[in-house]
Amino acid sequence: MIERFAGTARWEDRYGYCRVVRAGGWALTAGTTATGPDGVLHPGDPYQQALAAFGIALDALRSAGVAPDQVVRTRMYVVDIDHQDRIGAAHHELFGAIRPVATMVQVSALADPQHLVEVEVEAYAADGL
Repeated sequence: MIERFAGTARWEDRYGYCRVVRAGGWALTAGTTATGPDGVLHPGDPYQQALAAFGIALDALRSAGVAPDQVVRTRMYVVDIDHQDRIGAAHHELFGAIRPVATMVQVSALADPQHLVEVEVEAYAADGL
């Protein structure tokens, strides 16, 4: 069974995606940035943007019935690898006890020039959620 859970990003309807998809035991988030109703959150601050983006993704997973301790993989797309330590610190703050596998790569740009990081989160529950 596949279930889809919409979020609030203005791009979801426009581009044809949803925030979370649950398929069997898997729950996957779409790429998530630090974006609120009024635009980019925490411009210029990679640490706060990472916390905000992961927070949005984790809230979306919770709304789909998935707990943070079920996260098994994270991905971080950063526009400047020099922000690695700050973004990594945010990741550690949220996932240090969970210790999912993680990837951080530098990309040339994100959807808004003020975005410094975009994240994806994957979770798995053996009971099929």
